[in-house]
Amino acid sequence: METDESILTKCLFFTSNRLSNILRKKAEEAFKDLGIGVPYVYMLVVVNQYDGITQSELAEKLDIAPSTCTRFVERLVKEGILRKEFEWKTAHIFLTEEGKKVCRGIDESLLALHQSYCQPLGEVKALQLIRDIGAACEKLSGQE
Repeated sequence: METDESILTKCLFFTSNRLSNILRKKAEEAFKDLGIGVPYVYMLVVVNQYDGITQSELAEKLDIAPSTCTRFVERLVKEGILRKEFEWKTAHIFLTEEGKKVCRGIDESLLALHQSYCQPLGEVKALQLIRDIGAACEKLSGQE
């Protein structure tokens, strides 16, 4: 194994985790006024777009394990942000009025997050990076 630290800059796993950590901090800063954690923000974005989405569809769209999705949904139900309705054994997820209020602040927070990485990278480069990472995710997950 190389002992040169440049191995860290040549490793996609290390570099992508470093980027993830940097972006997580930026997201926490951008979303701090919403009163919910970063992972929950994206769940609310999806539920807001797909009113009545099933819990399994939600897990699939967020690319998280069904058990993680259940845990997240249960917490947001407990906080009065989401509600579940059952159709036989299938849980459908909806925003409550409180959830709709939270969602109204999400767009502004997403814009702040977008600006936090576009400012140092430049808009064109940031958007290209998003496309490249998205394409890499599709290829590496075997979905392309």
